[in-house]
Amino acid sequence: MTDRFDEEYYRRFYGPPKTRIHGAKQVAHLGAALFELIAWYGGTLRSVVEVGAGVGHLRNWFAKHHPRVRYVSTEYSAYAAARYGHVQRDIVTWRPKRRFDLVVCQGVLPYLTDRQALAAMDNLAAMTRGFLYVEAVTRRDYETVADQAKTDDAMHLRDAAFYRRRLGRRLQPLGGGLFYSKDGPLVFWELEMG
Repeated sequence: MTDRFDEEYYRRFYGPPKTRIHGAKQVAHLGAALFELIAWYGGTLRSVVEVGAGVGHLRNWFAKHHPRVRYVSTEYSAYAAARYGHVQRDIVTWRPKRRFDLVVCQGVLPYLTDRQALAAMDNLAAMTRGFLYVEAVTRRDYETVADQAKTDDAMHLRDAAFYRRRLGRRLQPLGGGLFYSKDGPLVFWELEMG
């Protein structure tokens, strides 16, 4: 990744509704969905790390609705880390010793080369004690689903299988971008597994 993640990048992709990917309201739905789905599965959320926290919408939602959850928000961008109060980390090289009940990684992996993305996914899996939520635009997404006016075209577009294969080494897919650590204690009904 480069220094292209500057103030202009954040203004464009997190600013006006015309060009932003998600606003606080949409991210609030994600926060509520993740929290409740994990509770439904029997999981407990005491700790969350967000990789690529952007402007901090998800962190802010957790602070408001679940303030007892220990939340670590990280960002590669020096600008965003300083401006929005995140810890600056590069998921390609950063692997904390502690593990988290929920790891969230939105919009990061497509900006990485294949080699970097593989290392990043290994690091994400290693820090996942419970659940991992991943959002990564695939080639198919970009061509058929994404609003290209709101989607950065400076990404490495890959097939979904690239992500599934690597994450599947240590994580069980549950669908909807959610995965669960294969060494975790929870069990799932067959149709819950993606």
